[in-house]
Amino acid sequence: MDMTASTEQTAAAKFDPARAAEYAVQSRIALAGYDACHDLAACLLATTLGRDKAARLLVVGAGGTAQEILCASKLAPQWRFTAVDPSAPMLDLARASLDEARLTDRVELCPGYVEDLPAAESFDAATLIGVLHHLPGDAAKAAILQAIARRLKPGAPLILAGNRYAYASQPLFLAAWGERWRQHGASDDEVKAKLGKILQGADPPASDQAVADLLQEADFAPPQQFFSSLFWGAWMTHRTA
Repeated sequence: MDMTASTEQTAAAKFDPARAAEYAVQSRIALAGYDACHDLAACLLATTLGRDKAARLLVVGAGGTAQEILCASKLAPQWRFTAVDPSAPMLDLARASLDEARLTDRVELCPGYVEDLPAAESFDAATLIGVLHHLPGDAAKAAILQAIARRLKPGAPLILAGNRYAYASQPLFLAAWGERWRQHGASDDEVKAKLGKILQGADPPASDQAVADLLQEADFAPPQQFFSSLFWGAWMTHRTA
């Protein structure tokens, strides 16, 4: 196992069965606008690729709700998806969502990492949503973006979304995040515990510019932001070479 896979495996281990079971609810609390972000991502991809055309999409970190696939599949009935995730419990949740939506015949579920896919794979688009801030260090972040780029056709779009800014560097946003949990019934002690876990458990890019720099290093064009919610940002970019 190379260093990139080892780093991703460590990040995936956080999503054990207990955390996976609550993901659909907790992710929508942690990210105000969770559904809107995924809806807009699907709309941008449909606009770029053409919703009436056949296309193959790579969905990295698809475990949990499989929301990227659920949203995109409604707009583009000819699209097919390859969904990659190293967390077995999260991939099981995605499979259940896809079964319920009767989409399993359009989706290939791949336990593991982008690097495990054949190097000859060539996708029309990709998504990386809610993944990058779980990978510690810029090297791991750059590596996963480079692995995605190698499997995209030139000019293919990438939707990238996740947290940015060091959490402690934005005390206003961090405090507002705590209030977000209180809106949904968390006690003061529960909020303190959640924020403490967040501060210790992720490593977001330092800024919007840091995101752009990582993308440039991986041969992607300057990104265009289309969604923001406290720490969360979402961008569209394209492979340049």
